[in-house]
Formats: sequence, structure tokens, C-alpha cells
Amino acid sequence: MTVVPGRPDQAGLSDVAEPLDDEGSVLLETLVVGLCGTDAEIVEEGVGYPPPGADALVLGHEAVARVLAAPASSGLAPGDLVTGIVRQPCPARCPACARGEWDYCSSGTYTEHGIRGSAGFGRERWRSEPAYLVPVPEPLGELGVLVEPMSVVCKALETARHVAARAYARPARVLVTGAGPIGLLAAGAAAASGFEVTVLDRMRTGVKPTLAAKLGAAYTDDLDALGGIDTDDIFTANGGAQFDVVLECSGATGVIARAATTLGQNGVMVLIGIAGHGSDRVQLGMVTNALIRSNGALVGTVNAGRRHYADAVDTLLRLDREWLTQLITRRVALEQWPTALTRSDDDVKVVVQFPAR
Repeated sequence: MTVVPGRPDQAGLSDVAEPLDDEGSVLLETLVVGLCGTDAEIVEEGVGYPPPGADALVLGHEAVARVLAAPASSGLAPGDLVTGIVRQPCPARCPACARGEWDYCSSGTYTEHGIRGSAGFGRERWRSEPAYLVPVPEPLGELGVLVEPMSVVCKALETARHVAARAYARPARVLVTGAGPIGLLAAGAAAASGFEVTVLDRMRTGVKPTLAAKLGAAYTDDLDALGGIDTDDIFTANGGAQFDVVLECSGATGVIARAATTLGQNGVMVLIGIAGHGSDRVQLGMVTNALIRSNGALVGTVNAGRRHYADAVDTLLRLDREWLTQLITRRVALEQWPTALTRSDDDVKVVVQFPAR
């Protein structure tokens, strides 16, 4: 699955060389690849870039693969299912990368499979070192394609808890804005952790409110119904519902601004969804004053570390398998993979199915 970033007309299938032995001691074959908004941005907007010396980028940073060959010391055996860790450490081994926290790389020279400077998992065969592979348990099977996006959610929840602890707070009520794949996985993870969950999305009917309801989460398409205020007056009391944590997964700047005003005292808002190009401006005063008034915190997070992948596997295993299966709303054949980038309102997670061998 290759593309010249920013050239949608170049998105298609290409023949690439077999993976070289020095790319990793474990040989893998891809079964399923998930596509997300990042992939669409790479194709349409030119975000990301190919490896040095390559004209095209192999896409795919969400995947389930089967082990074809592995050294005995790896702990893996032929037939095992795994997913790959997206971000790889920087060459300089900055302090974060040196201790295995590549998602917090401080040098900025990391690479990311299928995004930045490294071929993705959207190819029939690839290699990796065991340190960058995460086993997918048999009960998950091909649903392991959700491990990578869930790892991002697990890091966001970890961040929220860490920041909330500054005030000895015990978060209980969570607002998730946006009911795409990340948003619904965030709702699932929060519900599985015992939080009271509310989901906000523009869709009034269809699969998204249905999936939220199956989690026991409240669902609304009305931002005004969530409380908060539409003012930059720091002395105006915050009325209505007050959330301890907001997990922002929509990337809609107007939603971000108003959702910030729904934070209760010592609340934390974690930005996960990236605002699209040409996003509307927001009333910065409204956001900053809302945070000051509530001792609130606003923090961004991206990517995930190995421990978050492990947390993701555990979280997915705690969720109902049938519910997880319903998150995958469309499967696309490899030959037609570019069509997966065009989403309908009822699409949640769209995946590309690789041919069985």
C-alpha cells in the first residue's frame, strides 16, 4: 500500500523488495491493516514522508501480522499473532528513547512506521526486532488491529490520571468528544475502568449512538446540553454537568473550546484528535479563563509507548468481543485499499484485508 505523500493520484499498490535480514530477526506476514485520519492526511495533505532515498511511503501503522520465522530467543514462534510498535527511537538515543519511552522522544528525530521515515505495515511481508513487537492473544485474533489505536487511548487515560493527581483528585466522570474509532475506544476504555462516561458526537442516529449505548454510556449530539458556558468571563459560575476528564477525540476546534468549559474543579482535558487543516479559530479567552477558573489542565498526547500497548491488549480483553467486532464497520480488499480513505457517516473503523496465504 504505497503513496507519494500529498499525491492522492499516486495511492495504490506497488511491488516492493522482500524485507532484508538486517531489518529484523522476526519475519512476518500482514493479515489486516487499519486506516485512520492520519493515513488520510498523509495521502491528501502530504503529512509524513518516505524513508531516505525512497520516493513513496508504504502506509499502515495499525496492523495484525502472523509470525513466519523467529529466533528461539525472541519468545515468538511461527503462527503467533503480533502487532508492531509504530514509533522507533531516535538515532541519538535521547534520554527518553534511552529508557524505552520513544513516544516522548525529545530530539524529534524518531521514525514512525507508515508515517515518518519508515515503511509501514501495509505490505505482504516485513521484518522487525522482537523489542518492537507486541503479542496479540488468540482471543483477540484479527481484532488486534485495534491495539494500536487503543494504545493511544491508554496513554491519554494515563496522562489524565497523572495530571489529576496534582490535586489529589479522583476522576469519576469522563466526557469523550467525537465517536470515531478513537472516541469509541476511549469510551470503552473509560467504561471498563469504572468511569461514568458521556459521549458527544454530531450523529443523532446510527451505529455510533448504538455502540455508545451498549457500553452503558450516555450519548448526546447537543454540546449545549453538557453544561459549560459560552463566555470568557472568569467570574461566571460553571453550570450544568461538570466533568473530571475530557478526552477530546473530535479535532473540532469549536467543540474543544466549549468542552473545556465543562471541566469541573481540578479537571483535566486531554487532546487526542488533531485539528484538521483550515480549522476554525476559537475564542482563546473562553478556553484560558475556563481553565483558570477551575484549576483545570489542558494537555496534548500523541503516539504510545510499549507499556501502553500492553495496557491496550489488557483493556481490549476486558471489553465485549461482539462490541469490538462491531467497531469494524467495513472491510476492503487490498486491491481497493484507497477506497477505505473515503468514509461514510456510519463508518467507524475501516480495515484492509490482505489475501490469505
